[in-house]
Amino acid sequence: MFGGGGGGLNPRKMEQMMEQMGIDVEDIDAEEVIIRTDEYDLVFDDAEVTKMDARGQETYQVIGSPEEVESGSAGGSTASEDTGSDAEPSIPDDDVELVATQAGVGKDEAREALEENDGDLAAAVASLE
Repeated sequence: MFGGGGGGLNPRKMEQMMEQMGIDVEDIDAEEVIIRTDEYDLVFDDAEVTKMDARGQETYQVIGSPEEVESGSAGGSTASEDTGSDAEPSIPDDDVELVATQAGVGKDEAREALEENDGDLAAAVASLE
């Protein structure tokens, strides 16, 4: 079919051709992949994940058999689960420190500004200046 012989293209030759076309392929050592939809989550344990970067356009290929679970029940927890309420999402400490440093204010004042600006770093700093 292609190139004659029984094995198709030589993997090294294929890699050289992809490199010439500006395509970079990388295997990702993923422990779990979760695809969330409105109706359910697809959870892939031990999936093979390959990232292909073709001139800035990233494409991910996930190979494996997913388990379909109830929407939102897969993976990590959200901020509302951590606090036990449906209040505003918690502001990460790194964001608070960044705003405090940039605006030259204390952490409490920085956290307050972030909460008032829905976690928007730039808006929080601007409101404090």
